[in-house]
Amino acid sequence: MTDPHTDPHTNPQVDPQADPGTRPDPLDTALRLVRAQAAVAKRFDASLGGLHGVSLSDFTLLLHLGHAPGGRMRRVDLAGALGLTASGVTRGLAPLERIGLVSREAAARDARVAYAALTPTGRERLAEMLYTARKVAADLFAADQWSPDDLDRLAVLLARLGGTAPDQRPGAATARD
Repeated sequence: MTDPHTDPHTNPQVDPQADPGTRPDPLDTALRLVRAQAAVAKRFDASLGGLHGVSLSDFTLLLHLGHAPGGRMRRVDLAGALGLTASGVTRGLAPLERIGLVSREAAARDARVAYAALTPTGRERLAEMLYTARKVAADLFAADQWSPDDLDRLAVLLARLGGTAPDQRPGAATARD
């Protein structure tokens, strides 16, 4: 039986001419991850954009708000959760505010604090977007190509790189929805 981690037929990162003890090239691995992320984002963008008029970035922002208590977050916390700057969040929220999916709320006790909140329309549209996103994800990880063990392993490896679900904080335990 062959080891799928070292077999060049099952692991395209393995150079069949290389010494079996040689570690795969970290740069090649990182670039493959970047290309895979771009391909996944393109699939989500096409479906979400075509059906709902939003990008994957918009959907991710809405999803974070949807998981937040009361459907709202301080803008600075949203920036941290998305890995963006405060101005990046402001730019991302502006079109969502214009189309009525998100509103800006001031904190009752401190006018310097601003919240981004899902509107009722935003909640409805997010539910529709979730249906579409789940279909895209099911197509990406079709059962005939990805076993549950594959998905679990991939989730663990991505979490090791800092990839967490929108409803999880970095370092929190990961679990499949």
